[in-house]
Amino acid sequence: MSPIRRMALALIGVAVAGGLAVGTAWWREHRLAQTLASTATPTSGAASARAVMPSDALVARGAYLARLGNCAGCHTARGGAALAGGVPLVTRFGTLYSSNLTPDDETGLGRWSADDFWRAMHHGRSRDGRLLYPAFPYGSYTGMTREDADAIHAWLRVQPSVRQAAPAHQLGWPYRSQTSLALWRLMFFEPVEASDGSTRDKAADAAAVAAASGPATAIAASSAPMTDEAIAARGRYLVEVLGHCAECHAPRNRLGALREAPRLRGGWVGEEGWWAPSLADPKAAGVQDWSEADIAAWLRTGWSERGAALGPMADVVADSLQSLSDADAAAMARHLHRLPREAEPAPEFKAADPGQLDLGRRVYARHCADCHGDQGQGRRIDGEPAYPALAGNRAVTLASPQNLLQMLANGGYAPTTSRHPRPYGMPPLRQTLSDAEMAAVASYVRQSWGHRASPVTEQDVLKRR
Repeated sequence: MSPIRRMALALIGVAVAGGLAVGTAWWREHRLAQTLASTATPTSGAASARAVMPSDALVARGAYLARLGNCAGCHTARGGAALAGGVPLVTRFGTLYSSNLTPDDETGLGRWSADDFWRAMHHGRSRDGRLLYPAFPYGSYTGMTREDADAIHAWLRVQPSVRQAAPAHQLGWPYRSQTSLALWRLMFFEPVEASDGSTRDKAADAAAVAAASGPATAIAASSAPMTDEAIAARGRYLVEVLGHCAECHAPRNRLGALREAPRLRGGWVGEEGWWAPSLADPKAAGVQDWSEADIAAWLRTGWSERGAALGPMADVVADSLQSLSDADAAAMARHLHRLPREAEPAPEFKAADPGQLDLGRRVYARHCADCHGDQGQGRRIDGEPAYPALAGNRAVTLASPQNLLQMLANGGYAPTTSRHPRPYGMPPLRQTLSDAEMAAVASYVRQSWGHRASPVTEQDVLKRR
């Protein structure tokens, strides 16, 4: 067979395979759309959305769940109206903008029924049937219980209405195509269903979750005893579903899909330049060596003498996790404490250049020692810990120096919470230090006080920018 004929047959094979893939994707989505249509209530729409006002208890439950899910974090623009959307989400595929969650009829969720909202959360479909982009984390939310989704919808219905249309997504071809999105969903998304076709919880046994969730008032404060299994199930549900921690703390493939295994092994936070460290590795952000009480306290304060929540995680603690009830903080702590250890192998140690370390030592003495101590021991003010120790601080010795460079360049604060109302911050040094000085002081703290992390180069600093 001639080379031209072989090439032609190969191209025909690729075209047929592509056609089959597209056809399969659209058949799957069409079948799902028919199933959703057949189960929709006949009065869905604006009338049914307002037919019955939700009870105060349901709204209170929804408010608590919405805080834990941190809805405002992605749907409230800086300086903008609460939940009115328009927040740019920069990805490698382009920029998407979050939607308006207020009950405005034209630009928000005013015409959405509870069924409509459930389909978006569980199936990743808008009210009009359009496929939603997975920047909205329905890959995690598909495991949410219907009761929790209804409570969040009830709370959103009573928020102030804001008329504000979200900007159009800025995506190149083929990412802006619904066909491409259908293919992506065929490969990477499956709504979680029980064997009988009813929705079940993705992360835990439905009975355990129901026992943990209980009635509306039980979410915020429950005095009923829970079994050890129910506490662990509740914690997994909060971490993997409602809190959607994997959306930041799990690696993604080249098409932006979360890798199912290993989970929670660390990942880049969008295009913000922060690394969400592994929750499975005690040398990164794993808490398997902490007590459950210490974990629960850290979740609600973002602070301990072991280290502080900084960057995007500080916002999560301030806007979401500090609202955890005692029971839910304990449940999350239990799940995180029991995560399997999956430590990354330590790279071969490479000592920094002595000249760079000497420069780093001088920069540290001039700009860092007053707060963090000559020996990286940290500092207390009025007997209370104020500035964290750098010696033994695993945030300093992560395999990637990215987070350390972010703090050196841009500074930052631990979260302000009711349990830690006056955090001490760090000023930005990007206008003070040269690239060489920033690399040198980063290398110094990564290779002092027993640390054996890799040195930092000027190229590393430039990459951060």
